[in-house]
Amino acid sequence: MELADVADDITEVLLTQEQIHAKIAELARRIEKDYAGENVLLVAVLKGAVMVMADLARELKMHVEIDFMSVSSYGMSTESSGVVRILKDLDADLTGRHVIIVEDIIDSGLTLAWLRANLESRGPASLQILALLRKPAAAKVDVDVRYFGFDIPNAFVVGYGLDYAEKYRNLRGVAVLAPHVYE
Repeated sequence: MELADVADDITEVLLTQEQIHAKIAELARRIEKDYAGENVLLVAVLKGAVMVMADLARELKMHVEIDFMSVSSYGMSTESSGVVRILKDLDADLTGRHVIIVEDIIDSGLTLAWLRANLESRGPASLQILALLRKPAAAKVDVDVRYFGFDIPNAFVVGYGLDYAEKYRNLRGVAVLAPHVYE
């Protein structure tokens, strides 16, 4: 879906599809260099990171394995509760693996910090994070992100996997959701 299709529901376009794809290509080149000759497992955090994962995996010019994990700290709210629940765990064993967590957005950082600690306890050879978006003004904890896309304002954003009440994920860019939609 194009951003123009929901123009009445958004207040500002932050990133176009072209900007996102260019950044993902740049991050893919870095991963290829950093992990040349290694077997890498990409772990997408569902549901938001699906678009990032799909585009990253297709952009990489190396073999990678993929797995998915679903955690929740939002529910139907626009802010993280900080309480993390595993809704779907990984199928893969991480022991001795080079793992990259693929995230759509870092908001408070609480969920990602919890996830990183959880996955590190599973014995990977290395564990890094790729996040397309980051809200520096919303950060409550510092999370080390090796592969990072864009800093965005502390606003409620949708598109490219990000949703509000399971809508807007399929927008081709990232935009600020108008308050009248969720208030």
